[in-house]
Amino acid sequence: MPSPSKKSVVQFSKYLAGGSIYFWSGYAIFALCYSVLDWWWLWAKVAADVVGWTLNYLAQRYWAFADTHPRLSEMQHVGRYITIETIGFILDYLIIGGLNALGITPYIGFFISAGFFTVWSYLWYKYWVFPQKDVA
Repeated sequence: MPSPSKKSVVQFSKYLAGGSIYFWSGYAIFALCYSVLDWWWLWAKVAADVVGWTLNYLAQRYWAFADTHPRLSEMQHVGRYITIETIGFILDYLIIGGLNALGITPYIGFFISAGFFTVWSYLWYKYWVFPQKDVA
């Protein structure tokens, strides 16, 4: 089995850093809204995701996947990002909501969901949202 190239390792490291910005900013906003402002977990999660998705898009598009130079327009990237994140949104809320229904706090649910989405999102971003070649 061949080793990943240095370029792939660097890109994945940048992807993880961008994902960390998304996760920790979202986690902080969730904690503020859920624990301090006493919002329902779902609305707190929505507020967290709006900020997290915005920061994540900027980090992934202009840093982690910036050197792939695809032939897609910015609107195509945005459209694909919104599409995959909408699907992810539904899955994420099902994971966290399902765990919450089982008595597992949404704070723990965030980490469980993040483990799944670390792999899910990287593959979608690399091969479809910010592809290396024109795959329109």
